[in-house]
Amino acid sequence: MATIQTSQTQPRLRTGAALMALSGLGFIGYGVIFFVLNFTDAFLELGIGPEQVDKGKEQIEAFSPELYHYISHLQIALSGFIAAVGLAVAALSWYGVRRGVRWAFVTAIVVPVVALGVALPAHYPWGFATLGHLGLIYLALVIFLVGAAIAFSAMRGHARA
Repeated sequence: MATIQTSQTQPRLRTGAALMALSGLGFIGYGVIFFVLNFTDAFLELGIGPEQVDKGKEQIEAFSPELYHYISHLQIALSGFIAAVGLAVAALSWYGVRRGVRWAFVTAIVVPVVALGVALPAHYPWGFATLGHLGLIYLALVIFLVGAAIAFSAMRGHARA
């Protein structure tokens, strides 16, 4: 297992890894919000309102209790997967990237790329890509990308040395 342990690259590597881990914690937070909203009167996801979905919790449940339970189960399951992605990113970044472990860096990049690469495109055709809905994810993504760039530059700088 190749790691980076030079005094020149270590501060940048730690900073980049910390930002990547912070973004993972942001994903966990988003998953928790997603989970909690499922059990409130809001029912639908953060940032999704009558402009996107013209029926609320009561109307969906009145129309079809089975559909209501199905949507609820999807939201519960998805909240778990969002939080799991965040946990994976945070752990890989904090315990692997911070030490310069290249496979941890690559995996920490691939996990959110796959998750967001599948999830984000479906938001746009139906008007679900509101800032209220995706703003926290975009913020976490920007923090992640800054951290990944810093960590990558430290790892790349070490490879040249």
